[in-house]
Amino acid sequence: MPLNILVPVKRVVDPNVRVRVGANGAIDTNGLKMSLNPFDECALEKALQLREAGHASQVTVITCGQANSQDVLRTALAMGADNAVLLDTGAATATLDSLAVARLLRAYLSAHDAFGLVLCGKQAIDGDTGGVAAMLAGLLGWPQALDASAIETNGSGWRVTCGDDSGTAAWQLDGAAVVSADLRLAEPRRVTLPSIVKAKQKPLATIDAATLGVELAPQSRIVELREPPARQAGVKVADTAALLDALAAHRVFEPAGAVA
Repeated sequence: MPLNILVPVKRVVDPNVRVRVGANGAIDTNGLKMSLNPFDECALEKALQLREAGHASQVTVITCGQANSQDVLRTALAMGADNAVLLDTGAATATLDSLAVARLLRAYLSAHDAFGLVLCGKQAIDGDTGGVAAMLAGLLGWPQALDASAIETNGSGWRVTCGDDSGTAAWQLDGAAVVSADLRLAEPRRVTLPSIVKAKQKPLATIDAATLGVELAPQSRIVELREPPARQAGVKVADTAALLDALAAHRVFEPAGAVA
C-alpha cells in the first residue's frame, strides 16, 4: 500500500566551499554559498525513486531553521518533492543539537500520522554527529537502519542493506521505520530550470516550532573548534629498500588499538 515518506534535510555550507575558523573560534557563514546537505540529497533521491516506482504516494521534505532555510527546501521541491515544511526555530537555530531536531521531528510526526518512512542523510557535513536518525527512531519506537546503501520494499516493510568499515549487513524492518542514507544509496538527479520554476508553485508551509511544545535547549555543546594541523611535507626515497625503512621507522606495520 503506498505511503508517505518524510525526508528531513539541512542547510549547510556548500561542500565545495573552504571554511575557516574565525578569531572568535567559530565559523562565519556570512557570504558563503549554502546548499542542501549531500547525504540528505541522496536520501531525497531514493525517496523520489520509491515514489516513482509506486511504493510511495508522496514525498515531503522538512527542515529546522529560519526563513533563509527555504532555499534548500525549494531545491528539494525542484528535485521532485511534493511539498515542504519549515519548522521555524528562530533564535534557537544557532544552538540546535541532534536531540532537539529529533524531538521536533517526533512532534511533527505525532501530529501527522500518514508517514510510514523517514528517510534522511546519515549525517550533516557540518557537525558530522549523525545522531538525528537514531534518536528519532528511539523517540518514536520505530525500527531503524543506519548508513543504508540500498533499500527496497519487502512485504509490509523494508529490506535495507547497511555497511561500514566492519562489513555489510541486511536488515528487515517491519512497518514504519527510520532509515539514514549513505552516499551510495542513490545518485541525486540534476535540477533543471523548468523544475526550479515549477517548484515555486509547490506548497511550502512554515510552522512556528514554539507551537510544538518541544524543549530546544541544547544538551550538548562545542568545547573547541580549530583548524586541522598543517600537512607536513612528504619524503622522497631513493629505492624500495629506503621506502621500507621509512615505513618501519614510522611503525605503520605495528597493530594499533584493542586486540580482538
